[in-house]
Amino acid sequence: MKILVPIKRAIDYNVKVRVKADNTDVDLTNVKMAMNPFCEIAVEEAIRLKEKGVATEIIVVSIGEKPVQEQIRTGLALGADRGIHIETGARLDSLQIAKLLQKVVEQESPDLVILGKQAIDSDNNQTGQMLAALTGMPQGTFASEVNVEDGKVKVTREIDGGLQTVELSLPAVVTTDLRLNEPRYASLPNIMKAKRKPIDVQNAADLGVNLDSNVTLVKVMPPEQRKGGVTVGSVEELVEKLKNEAKVIS
Repeated sequence: MKILVPIKRAIDYNVKVRVKADNTDVDLTNVKMAMNPFCEIAVEEAIRLKEKGVATEIIVVSIGEKPVQEQIRTGLALGADRGIHIETGARLDSLQIAKLLQKVVEQESPDLVILGKQAIDSDNNQTGQMLAALTGMPQGTFASEVNVEDGKVKVTREIDGGLQTVELSLPAVVTTDLRLNEPRYASLPNIMKAKRKPIDVQNAADLGVNLDSNVTLVKVMPPEQRKGGVTVGSVEELVEKLKNEAKVIS
């Protein structure tokens, strides 16, 4: 069984994000980058399936400029067998990414595609669903438990009313939620081994996908600073402020 795991390079979640002075984008100068946390969960789940004897090969794929190979190497150090780098400097939206991943699916014919439900930078929660639609695969989103047996995958997913379990025929697309697992750390020997594992570099322009985005980034602004609280002298004063200043009651 072959598992494909798309991963994304994003700002490390411990870093405080800064906006450029002209509000055109996020400032990435000297900023620590890392694998998107939801993607880490997807890699971990694929590795656990391999450790159970369910999977035989894990492929990590990432899209972007050359630095994304750092995150591909991280995936290889965690336990993936090989990597694919779709190289492009274009700003891509979810649809272009899904279309590029569709081409990789056509090349590799994986039995299961596991990817994070969203990225912590764009926060769109779209790529997995779009990929499933483009490839015609069944999908299980927001997975908190994944079980593969008898050519099917059971996905327990988190919904507003609780938990829902769906059974999908393979091949299928699964997107991971936070409670699916706890990602491991790469050991030093595995980091060294990862340097010898192959990464197949492909030019995005050669895959026959229109990379012209339909989304235009208009402006990026930091959130408003929270104002300090005030002390009120009575319940009446509190009600007055809630009604006339905060306007949360009428």
